[in-house]
Amino acid sequence: MGTIKAVCTSAVKGIQKSESASVELRPDWGIEDDAHAGEWHRQVSLLSYEKIEDFKARGADVANGSFGENIIVEGFDLKSLAIGTRFRSGDVVLELTQIGKECHAHCAIYHQMGDCIMPREGVFCKVVRGGRIAAGDGIEVIAGS
Repeated sequence: MGTIKAVCTSAVKGIQKSESASVELRPDWGIEDDAHAGEWHRQVSLLSYEKIEDFKARGADVANGSFGENIIVEGFDLKSLAIGTRFRSGDVVLELTQIGKECHAHCAIYHQMGDCIMPREGVFCKVVRGGRIAAGDGIEVIAGS
């Protein structure tokens, strides 16, 4: 069992996301009012809390949402999970669809640190079952592990 440490959204692609108290997820769409929502395989992004903390220990001044991640999760090495892995948090069910991503243009974090963890540590999911999630909620792997 893991824990959701933060949920973040942005209305525009390509910028840092802002932390929210909670978010509403729609099936086959993503997070309400988030720029990455839509009918595709990268509806929601997840990043490991532990990987963010390791990056901070190297001197990075980053906040929740700085990497463009929607959900920060503690308790899982996300990139080690298989495509098709499912997560459940309350009513919400997410399915892992992609591990990592190509970085087309280096972000401010990369320019500051010479590195960014999102392209190799971030994972992407589609929303199988919707609902509301918030920081502090539990999250578990339910299938595909």
